[in-house]
Amino acid sequence: MNPVYAKLGTTIFEAMSARARETGAVNLGQGFPDGRGPDDVLQAAADALLTGSNQYPPMLGLPALREAVAAHYAAHQGLDLDPQEVIVTSGATEALAAALLALVSPGDEVILFQPMYDAYLPLVERAGGVARFVRLEPPEWRITREALDAAASPRTRLILFNDPLNPSASVASAEERRLLAEFCQERDLIAICDEVWEHVRFDGAPHASLMAEPGMRRRTVKIGSAGKIFSLTGWKVGWMCADPALGGVLAKAHQFLTFTTPPNLQAAAAYGLGKGAAYFEDMRADFARARSARDGARRARLSGAAEPGHLFPLDRSHVQRHRDGRRQLLPLAGRRRGGGGDPGLGLLRARPGNAGGAAVLRQAGYDDRRGVGAVRSAALRGLGFALRWLMSMRVAGVDFAHTKPRRHEEEGAIYGRRLSTVVVPAKAGI
Repeated sequence: MNPVYAKLGTTIFEAMSARARETGAVNLGQGFPDGRGPDDVLQAAADALLTGSNQYPPMLGLPALREAVAAHYAAHQGLDLDPQEVIVTSGATEALAAALLALVSPGDEVILFQPMYDAYLPLVERAGGVARFVRLEPPEWRITREALDAAASPRTRLILFNDPLNPSASVASAEERRLLAEFCQERDLIAICDEVWEHVRFDGAPHASLMAEPGMRRRTVKIGSAGKIFSLTGWKVGWMCADPALGGVLAKAHQFLTFTTPPNLQAAAAYGLGKGAAYFEDMRADFARARSARDGARRARLSGAAEPGHLFPLDRSHVQRHRDGRRQLLPLAGRRRGGGGDPGLGLLRARPGNAGGAAVLRQAGYDDRRGVGAVRSAALRGLGFALRWLMSMRVAGVDFAHTKPRRHEEEGAIYGRRLSTVVVPAKAGI
């Protein structure tokens, strides 16, 4: 057996979704909504299935979708992509796999930012790469030059940059993008940019890609997802965009992974990306209305508000509140359950049956095998689709606090073991 996969467990997202199905709990542990998705996009897929070809489409993707991706990014992000620079993949994770397999040679180092999507590390290792970690710390989750320099070596060849960052829900600043662009050019690195949450933005701030930074156009692989944009995660339609010098080798990796993607779903994704600006503005406004539902958040046991540069409020279930008003995060390491294993994981697995919801530890975004330490708080993965779920389910009036707070008189602190609805880190209130 390949040692990379032999040592892996089941992804935490599948594990918690299975637990939610078993117990009938609300599932906030995996990034998909309860809604159907946009009816007109669904209808476009159905029409294409019945009236279009159902044979192999071109390996690089339907021309209509490649053109739509290029036009969409020109309109929304000011990128000057040619349709020939777009390669359609069966989901963004396939795009990540293809990019890493194509660009990593055995022994090459790849910089990963923690917390991270759990597929990154095994994909890097399967490609023969060596992961070098930059650990981002709450509450700001900021990238610094010192951290980059400490992670890099003469063998570093790539960075894998996720923006907005899942699972911290932080958004890179213009200063951080400039820093990364300078760092990549100084060290002659390629940037693989996972930007699947690019339309989950607030406060009127549009998404800006690292590809748009000066000097990055020819050294960036930009990855996107129709499934994330249109809340149709089961479709698994993604793409990667790159200069032809990179795109040629990306295509060669893609051809022996999935080769192609269902043509009717490609056609529907092309239709959706061609929607007018008002559609995407309304979508972001829906997210913002959900995030700003202060009364509903209060009833659901959330406190604080997300600030610019962060998507959602913090999970207060592991925040210690002192009588003088100070708050601090409680370490999960001191609250083990169920024997060994990851701190807090037993607690989380126990929650779906008695607290009404299934979550994912932010700890899942760290590589503890390399001694980076246990995460200091538990947070739900949330992100944009949890907001859609909030809107559709009217969960503002749902109270998940089925366990009473415990009082620690000796510390002068009160904290509750409660499961909130949408809980990911933010600056406010820590």
